[in-house]
Amino acid sequence: MQNDTAAQTHFGRSEQKRRTVLQSAEELFLTRGFNGTSMDDVAVHASVSKQTVYNQFANKASLFVEIVQSMTAQGAARVQTEMREPETLAQVATELSGHAGRLLTIVMTPKLLRLRRLVIAETDRFPELGRALYDGGPGRAIAGLAANLQRWADRDLLSISDAMVAATQFNWLVMGEPVNKAMFRADYAMSRAGRARHIEQAVRVFIAAYRK
Repeated sequence: MQNDTAAQTHFGRSEQKRRTVLQSAEELFLTRGFNGTSMDDVAVHASVSKQTVYNQFANKASLFVEIVQSMTAQGAARVQTEMREPETLAQVATELSGHAGRLLTIVMTPKLLRLRRLVIAETDRFPELGRALYDGGPGRAIAGLAANLQRWADRDLLSISDAMVAATQFNWLVMGEPVNKAMFRADYAMSRAGRARHIEQAVRVFIAAYRK
């Protein structure tokens, strides 16, 4: 019993150190960039030994991959808020509008935009970074939307032959212009009216393409 308690305490401390390292590394990477951050910097910022950092992560790239996975998973989970089951085409449009609003809210946060820029800058050297961001972010959001679209098509609310294709198209109808502008213009901010108009137009185009 004492051994079990000691093991649990050790595991708890190890997990706490891991979270501290991840939080410190996230802050440093997002402010200094990948090249501007060292494992020594992370150790100092987290107030742990360098050996503790290496016990948790083999190298700086593996540490960055975990941060990318963690940040994108958190964002994707918020986007994947369960949609209600619509009964009419108008309700389909309402659910798509809600999904689009959540998507833009998450993707356009300054922290995730900085992460996206960092990953793009490093993905030639570390392809796993790009895979981690795509799979945990756009890939997960598109797959979740596709599952909903397929159900709605099965109920004859939409006419869709390939739900993944349709979900990808809607994703980029929503994301395309705002994300491109935000990625290249640090001062870009979407007005509330502009955002509402953009979502309305994206939903209208999608519904026109896939209505029964």
